[in-house]
Amino acid sequence: MEQTALYNLNVDEAAAHLGSDPRQGLSPEEAARRLKDHGPNQLREKPGVSPWAIFLGQFRGLIVWILIAAALVSGFLKEWVDALAIVAIVIINAILGFIQEYRAEKSLAALKKLSTPVCRVVRGGRQAAEPSAGVVPGDLVEVEAGDSVPADSRVVWASANFSVQEASLTGESSPVTKNFQPMEKKDPSLAERHNMLYMGTSVSFGKARALVVSTGMRTELGRIAGMVQDIGHEATPLQKKLEEFGRWIVYLCFVLVGLVFMLGWWRGGRLIDVFLTSVSLAVAAIPEGLPAVVTIALALGVHRMVKRNALIRKLPSVETLGCATVICSDKTGTLTRNEMTVQKLYAGVELVDVSGIGYAPEGGFSAGGRPVDPAARPELVRLLRCGALCNGARLEQRDGAWRITGDPTEGALLTAAGKAGMYREGLEEQYLLLDELPFDSDRKKMTMVRRDPAGRKVAFVKGAPDKLLDDCVSVEENGTVRLLADSDREAIRRCNDRLAGEAMRVLAVAWRVLPDGLDRHEITAIEKELVFAGLVAMIDPPREEVRLAMRACRSAGIRTVMITGDHKNTAVAIARQLGFFGPDARALSGEELDLLDDEAFFARVRQVAVYARVSPEHKLRVVRAWRRHGEVVAMTGDGVNDAPAVKEADIGIAMGITGTDVTKEVSDMVVTDDNFASIVSAVEEGRGIYDNIKKFIHYLLSCNAGEILVMFLASLVGLPVPLLPIHILWVNLVTDGLPALALGVDPVDPDIMLRPPRRPAEPVINRERAWLVLSHGGLIAFSSLLAFVVVLFIEKEGLDRARTAAFVVLACSQLFHAFNCRSLTESVFRLGLLTNVRLLGAVGISFLLQTAVVYTPFLQKVFKTEPLGWWDWLLVMLISSFPLLAVEGWKAVRVGARAARSAEKEAGHGASA
Repeated sequence: MEQTALYNLNVDEAAAHLGSDPRQGLSPEEAARRLKDHGPNQLREKPGVSPWAIFLGQFRGLIVWILIAAALVSGFLKEWVDALAIVAIVIINAILGFIQEYRAEKSLAALKKLSTPVCRVVRGGRQAAEPSAGVVPGDLVEVEAGDSVPADSRVVWASANFSVQEASLTGESSPVTKNFQPMEKKDPSLAERHNMLYMGTSVSFGKARALVVSTGMRTELGRIAGMVQDIGHEATPLQKKLEEFGRWIVYLCFVLVGLVFMLGWWRGGRLIDVFLTSVSLAVAAIPEGLPAVVTIALALGVHRMVKRNALIRKLPSVETLGCATVICSDKTGTLTRNEMTVQKLYAGVELVDVSGIGYAPEGGFSAGGRPVDPAARPELVRLLRCGALCNGARLEQRDGAWRITGDPTEGALLTAAGKAGMYREGLEEQYLLLDELPFDSDRKKMTMVRRDPAGRKVAFVKGAPDKLLDDCVSVEENGTVRLLADSDREAIRRCNDRLAGEAMRVLAVAWRVLPDGLDRHEITAIEKELVFAGLVAMIDPPREEVRLAMRACRSAGIRTVMITGDHKNTAVAIARQLGFFGPDARALSGEELDLLDDEAFFARVRQVAVYARVSPEHKLRVVRAWRRHGEVVAMTGDGVNDAPAVKEADIGIAMGITGTDVTKEVSDMVVTDDNFASIVSAVEEGRGIYDNIKKFIHYLLSCNAGEILVMFLASLVGLPVPLLPIHILWVNLVTDGLPALALGVDPVDPDIMLRPPRRPAEPVINRERAWLVLSHGGLIAFSSLLAFVVVLFIEKEGLDRARTAAFVVLACSQLFHAFNCRSLTESVFRLGLLTNVRLLGAVGISFLLQTAVVYTPFLQKVFKTEPLGWWDWLLVMLISSFPLLAVEGWKAVRVGARAARSAEKEAGHGASA
């Protein structure tokens, strides 16, 4: 029977439907039969992607196939140096991509780690340790504090205060109390099912027995595993643009090669010469170094991000971060600290604020903006002492950090008392524990009976304010106990409602001196005639650094959406504190989301800033709805319940400290310090990397355009071929490569996070930049042809020497041009030559390599070059600097024109005033 019905049945009915006994369990024979029918309690794994498949996948890009085709053509023409150089670049690029992606498909291996290897099973009335893989539906399992739940199960017996930590599955930040009572609600959410246990969650307190309902892939954990498997991979914006660019290059090659071939043939050239010239032009058109330079630039960005606590698992995700428009974030542990913190105390007749966050007992007390000394307020001391003495948690300092053992709510009470200098260990030496009455869902109270220093038996009680207040008859004010008046009760209820309205968890605390002879079994008598000590309000607070990160997101035009398994009121309160839940924002619960079909939800998704009490399917719907609007979605998470949405998002972000292995393995990026601010830093880095990618693509394309124009114009006017194919290949792969890499690490623009996100459909090369690429390429081509013509026809030095001059000018003019590409508007001298020392080094090394080709005897034979004299070098440097000087002049004109327009506008405003 489906577990969705079992939580509505009582224990005997549920056992009957499962064909089991709630006290004896299954017989060993029946368990063996069911194991054959249902299979092992394991998560099935899809066949993994082999390392060879990952490596071969690096050759899917169109530009890579173009390069392979160019290598084949070069080999066919017996240009072995060209062919080997291209093949080497393709293989290096593939190796770099393979290294980054090798670990991308291990999510189910991580899911399996959440499965308990051994558990306690009762079969035929006898308990034994069994491998969790052998658990079957109907088995009676026993779990206690510290155990992981082996399978989805229906509780049939539970000790008092039995609780389970389900944060990784539901997003609920605190342990959830469980019992065996049937539920009246017909379709409760996962987090509301108080009589169900789920595979992969862990027991926080107490002991229980439960009948297994579902195993393996039929569990909630298995369902999430199936969802993760079913989500495919989609190319990143940069990958799509490079594919489009590759197709554009193919079309351009066909057109230019065909045009030059027909032109040469029409003019009566030899077929083999015309073909070689056409091949040279094709080589010039293909930016051989682009795939490698993009891959290396992304890899360098990955190393920089590690220093900013962002670990990139999938290389193209570096660029995707830069165009993120929506960040869907989990609440618990991501936006908040996952540490319950007392923020308000109602003691006597006054509301006291408590400063400090987390479990460190550091902070103070204030009322109305004025500091409060707890020692001068007896009622405040009494409230804090009661909270610390009615407590089962431990507050300890380990490895320099304060941590709690036990329930987070009780840990928050200990921390609050510690801020007043009272610690449980010291108090227990004075107040010896005599008895404990555990919390239960009917009384909604917990009591500890202790002997005080005066020898009296004192009951310390905490619980739900509405229940506890009914049992109080007195109140302490200014150190004096007096009767609790109706006006006092009304004031306490108003304060409780106000604090609850701020999404705080509110506890009431009380005490009484017990008469001698009162037995522990007289619970009702012990918890009557109490003295009201006060209210304690606590919340899992937002991380301080997240507020600044949210501000940066708003400046950068990035929307923040909270998706959590917690209560709606709590989620909205946190969102308001962080500043992304404005007057027009809306919040939806999982139940409300179920009432909306996909079209209705699609129409409303832009108004919703908070989703509460949601399931993994809901998170997927949210991510998909935003993506359908054309947004680039980043999804952060730490729990198993976040894994499907993290994998579905354009950029999945896992938390490194609190994150489960499942979420880390399906993510694109891991934030190693669990700091939301690190995500914003990564977005900034991603934007900077994309800016730099545009710079070096502009550089490579304008250089290639120059090479194309050199070959095309020479062919058009009937000049001898000015450059050999190996010259062009050398410049594309070696001379251009190092400056392009240096442009890839250019400093990030300080105002980059003040820009709106770029549109995913925005081309890498827009129309304006395309014209600049052609014009810059024209300057490079003009310089190279000028050197070729001067040496060949004016100096009459011969064809090989003229080709050497053209080759050197082509390389050197491109090196000068690298400085142009740092900014399309700012002068390189205004930016500062020393602000990118790597570019200076790259230009210097490339120049030395170029001179080596000219002067090394072995390379002279390979490249068919001749040594140049001092006069030749003077000519080469003058002509090569022309592109830099021309572009600098153009930038100066643009800056002057802009300044003139600004002056006219200001003058116009002054005249109108």
